[in-house]
Amino acid sequence: MTAIFAMIRKDLVLYLNDKRALMLNLLMPIVLAAFFGSLFGGAGGGSNSKLEIGLVQQDSSIIGRKIGAALKADTALQVSELSLQEAQEKVRAGKLMVAVVIPAGFGDAAGQSLFQPGSKPQLPLYYDPSQTTVLAMVKGLLTQHVMQGVTGEVMGASGGRFTDASLKQLDEVPASADKDALLGLLGGLKKYQEHEASKVDSERTVASGGGNLTVPFTTRDEALSSGPKYNAYSHAFAGMGVQFILFMGIDVGIGILLARRMGIWNRLLAAPITMTQVLLSRALSGALIAAALLVAIFACAMLIFKVEITNVAGFALVAVAFSLMTAAFGLLIAAFGKTPEAARGLATFATLILVMLGGAWVPTFVFPAWMQRATLIVPTRWAVDGLDAMTWRGLGMDVALQAAGVQLAFAAVFGALAIWRFRAQTR
Repeated sequence: MTAIFAMIRKDLVLYLNDKRALMLNLLMPIVLAAFFGSLFGGAGGGSNSKLEIGLVQQDSSIIGRKIGAALKADTALQVSELSLQEAQEKVRAGKLMVAVVIPAGFGDAAGQSLFQPGSKPQLPLYYDPSQTTVLAMVKGLLTQHVMQGVTGEVMGASGGRFTDASLKQLDEVPASADKDALLGLLGGLKKYQEHEASKVDSERTVASGGGNLTVPFTTRDEALSSGPKYNAYSHAFAGMGVQFILFMGIDVGIGILLARRMGIWNRLLAAPITMTQVLLSRALSGALIAAALLVAIFACAMLIFKVEITNVAGFALVAVAFSLMTAAFGLLIAAFGKTPEAARGLATFATLILVMLGGAWVPTFVFPAWMQRATLIVPTRWAVDGLDAMTWRGLGMDVALQAAGVQLAFAAVFGALAIWRFRAQTR
């Protein structure tokens, strides 16, 4: 044990003496985590960003104006009224996500087609090809405002002309049960419109809201989690911390390969210590450095970005397990890497794949369902999810034990493969 402690102390002293590398290992994950955290919502204290869309208002009818006014009043949208050419140019240049065109005559055509089969009027939408998700959101909001504007006008007191047009067109349709039912509906609607039109304006406004139909419900949004209010910085610091500490694990493996090249490895094995002791000391020193870096990164997150660790014991357990897995990953790189140059390239690629599939860059809920299930075999997925669970999710020790157990299992597999490979090479 004295030899192991001496080699661990040597590794720690060498790492701490390289002040530039130490600062980079601390600053890079903090800077990138701050960027990603602000990108995905920050600490949750500010208002959500609005979707920027363009509006080309070519229809001057009552319905067309109502739709345009409703879009402008929507709290989820930031609407800029533009000409058709300006809207197309902005979308084409990527300066606008989506542009909605309300063409001339759309309101009347939509009102007339409400009870009539056949072709429907179109609303042209121009969108940036990279913003398909935003397009779907805009189409949902647009459907709400169009239906509210059209039905409010057609079903109200001023919509008699649409009802008359529908009744006239029904006269040309062959007799059927559907026709009789629709005639009954339109006949009742016609009587209601005539009744409303006979009232004075003030009475009609008070009694029926001016003939405008509205969405018959509202939503009550309530965010649920066992922990504190959602803080996007929590996930960002977990992801970036995992990524850059894994890069540090690459340096652990590369250091062993460099020691081989320079003959230091052979001199160590010539001393009265075993290869297992050398590997164990290297793994423990790497794990200590990884754990210290993770603690320092989250300390900065707590002090500057108000990240809360709700389960300190669980966080420590997940951090220790991840640190051991990182050290074992470094040994695996050294065991199977032939040269430092080749090993660094392959290890960097493998690390990027691990952090990408583990949800370090973007949360895993963005992934397709099949990928969310498939990434459960990736150790970084358990590291990031475990750190999330111990911070903003506020989950218990059962989740920490599960996340740590999976990582320790990967550490055991990586370590066993590394030792087997090293022994095979020394025979």
